[in-house]
Amino acid sequence: MSPRSFLKTVSALCLALVLAACQTAQTQAPATPAASSAAAAPVQSASLPVIAYAPATAEERGFSALVINASSGEQLYEVDADAARFPASLTKMMTLYLLFEAVADGRYSLSSPLTVSDNAASQPPAKIGLKAGTTITVEQAAKALAIRSANDVGMAVAENLAGSEAAFARQMTRQARALGLSRTRFVNATGLPDPSQVTTARDMAKLGLALKRRFPQYAGYYRAKSFNYGGRTFKATNNLLGKVPGVDGLKTGYIRMSGYNLVATARRGGKQLIVVVMGGKSEAARDREVTRLIEAYS
Repeated sequence: MSPRSFLKTVSALCLALVLAACQTAQTQAPATPAASSAAAAPVQSASLPVIAYAPATAEERGFSALVINASSGEQLYEVDADAARFPASLTKMMTLYLLFEAVADGRYSLSSPLTVSDNAASQPPAKIGLKAGTTITVEQAAKALAIRSANDVGMAVAENLAGSEAAFARQMTRQARALGLSRTRFVNATGLPDPSQVTTARDMAKLGLALKRRFPQYAGYYRAKSFNYGGRTFKATNNLLGKVPGVDGLKTGYIRMSGYNLVATARRGGKQLIVVVMGGKSEAARDREVTRLIEAYS
């Protein structure tokens, strides 16, 4: 082969290699985004239902109120009843619902022991002072949640029923969907601050009604004005019990983000009301507003 032919051959080979490299790069360049999109797709799909369930967050200390005739379902009064709010310890109504459901399903009895973990024992107040490594019965736990709104007990329930609080919160949200709580998302069992845990006054009214209707045998827990555990007496967080005629439950809640919340049930003259006030400026202001609404619509 002549030198000129050799150079032509080498040049042709080099050109072929360059073209091949360019074609490979062009073929492979889109592959990375495509692969990323494919990998991301399940995550996006998994996230869509959460976004659809409830707003990303709620208005801090936003005020809402709702009065419903519990017998007929008739709405008697409302102020921003469908606006996103933080539930605070109203959350524990769902924790109770799932605990009672576990008893109804035969997975637990009222005397079944729930083990207390280090994590449960270390929850901030309100609490009843559970000690890690001890147990509390299902019945004691239910009373502590309904009467004292104990965070250590809420965590113990979550961990025993679902293995972890995160798994329990997913069960809570699934149950919320089943009950028609379309704008509620739970991420913890206690109502401790988390901007992703949102609800509405209407959804909390639905939950309160479902809790009392599905499990009427536990109605006495919400009416009780105190709870004894470990040699101590814990006063109910619902200040209206025994003070406002006809009030027979249900649940209070407070964190800084939410303001003062209360879902109250009351029976007057054969009429059963459920009254929700969220975002009260103070405990006293919340209680006055709930009392006013009971008096106005009973």
